[in-house]
Amino acid sequence: MHTHETRLDALRKQLVKDGLDGFVIPISDEHMSEYVGTYAQRLEWLTGFGGSAGTAVVLADEAAIFVDGRYTLQVCDQVDGKLWSYQSVPQTSVAAWLGEHAPKGAKIGYDAWLHGKGWAEEAAKALQVRGATLVPVSANPVDAVWQDQPMPSLAPAVPHADEHAGKSAHEKRAEVAEWLGAKGLDAAVVSALDSVAWLLNIRGADVDRTPVALSYVIAHADGTADLFIAPEKVTPELTAHLGNAVRVQPREAFVPTLEQLKGRKVAVDPERAVAAIFHALEGAGAEVVAVTDPVVLPKAIKNPVEQAGHRAAQARDGAAIVRFLRWVSVEAPKGGVTELSAADRLQAFRAETGLLRDLSFDTISGAGPNGAVVHYRVSEETSRNLEPNSVYLVDSGGQYLDGTTDITRTVWVGPDAPPAEVKDRFTRVLKGHIALARAVFPKGTAGSQLDSFARQFLWSAGLDYAHGTGHGVGSFLAVHEGPQRIAKASGGQAGTGQELLPGMILSNEPGYYKTGEYGIRIENLVLVERRDIAGAEGEFYGFETLTFAPIARDLVDMALLSAEERDWLNSYHTKVRSVLAPQLSDDDLAWLDAACAVL
Repeated sequence: MHTHETRLDALRKQLVKDGLDGFVIPISDEHMSEYVGTYAQRLEWLTGFGGSAGTAVVLADEAAIFVDGRYTLQVCDQVDGKLWSYQSVPQTSVAAWLGEHAPKGAKIGYDAWLHGKGWAEEAAKALQVRGATLVPVSANPVDAVWQDQPMPSLAPAVPHADEHAGKSAHEKRAEVAEWLGAKGLDAAVVSALDSVAWLLNIRGADVDRTPVALSYVIAHADGTADLFIAPEKVTPELTAHLGNAVRVQPREAFVPTLEQLKGRKVAVDPERAVAAIFHALEGAGAEVVAVTDPVVLPKAIKNPVEQAGHRAAQARDGAAIVRFLRWVSVEAPKGGVTELSAADRLQAFRAETGLLRDLSFDTISGAGPNGAVVHYRVSEETSRNLEPNSVYLVDSGGQYLDGTTDITRTVWVGPDAPPAEVKDRFTRVLKGHIALARAVFPKGTAGSQLDSFARQFLWSAGLDYAHGTGHGVGSFLAVHEGPQRIAKASGGQAGTGQELLPGMILSNEPGYYKTGEYGIRIENLVLVERRDIAGAEGEFYGFETLTFAPIARDLVDMALLSAEERDWLNSYHTKVRSVLAPQLSDDDLAWLDAACAVL
């Protein structure tokens, strides 16, 4: 038996011991994080799947893995189809599948520290039809069979200076207290790691690519807070930074403290808090009010200091991107550049700024057909050469103290001219990118209302892409941050109904993917800003583009661009040159000049 078969077999034996007929394994941690620490990578350990979203279900005689459209190709490559059946979300769901496959009267286990309350209710309801039940486990059976499971990180939590945060933790706690008071609530549970980090102005190194510290907060209406964190992570600097109004307690004290809130009105966010938190509060007799975490919106609306920091980070990052793109243009056509060596080179250029703290996610370095895998993650096994006369897509970002970046560029590796089809698709993606960048919209507009701006030119040619057009981005925090997003409005996706407000940062990233051949994506970050329009009736907004790096001119079919679009691209490139030229010299500067030449 190979590794993953042995692991599945071991888990099934453990389920028998635990008196369970099945178990659900999500990619999640106790904070509902998108990216999780290595200790919480249970799905990857069990199945081999390395994407950042997915769930598996193990029954005695069958097992299934559930992923969305981003991972359709990846799951087939990484997960053994003899052991697991592939299920597509949203066409089906874990709950719906359990409702059809769970044995009559079965006990299906789940870890209430890894799932949301809504999910648990939906799954329990689906199982009811089969006379089966959903059972919260006291110990996760995967952990019981995962012999060399890493420990959660004990890296110290560190203060995040006001010069970068733009607002003190004291002010932020006071605002939450005011919000609690206005709603007649006693306390709020803050369990999302980036919310904890933002509220207390602390950062950490517990999750790859996201500078957060594993911890929980209970914020009180009097402006004080309790922080639950492993004592090994607490330094004298952290204690001094937090001050007297924040009581620091070990992580184990979290549930007992929740249980002391009997009779109190407590705000908990069902999107961001696991089911176990609701169970603890409800079991203790607290009055639970399901409401969005009060930190989410203030965190999304960047203050002037955060905005200025982001611009500085983008200018620094853009210069590293230019050095990389020039390197690719010289080295790739010779052969011998691989997806891995390119990603390493890009990280080195970023690191040479002297200010890079981490990448903001694993670089998506996709040559030719790998570029068509939307959330491709390059590995030793999959790394391809950047072949002469092919498309190369690179989506990457950096974490800097003053900002988090995320940029995608698609280039043609010569020496021959790109084919007409590739130029046509690239230009349609570019036209969508420009339409969104130039959009002007009234106050109250949600991201879902802007999504088709970016898709219209693909749609008119009978084409589309299977991912959202834009996500929020944090300030030296999570590269994917809610509540705002630009995507097709769908019942299951949070955030598409959130109105866009000045100060929010989003990505603008339409794409096109031809399976087995190539992928195209053009991504910049944008800031929502007020627009003064003569004679405007009411408040109107638009976007300031924050990302500066050339867009591949040799992939543009000029015949498809309108005069306004051409003007936008030329003025964008003029700005790119003015922002980046002071940081570059010699061959890099000459390359930039050519890449930004007027079309």
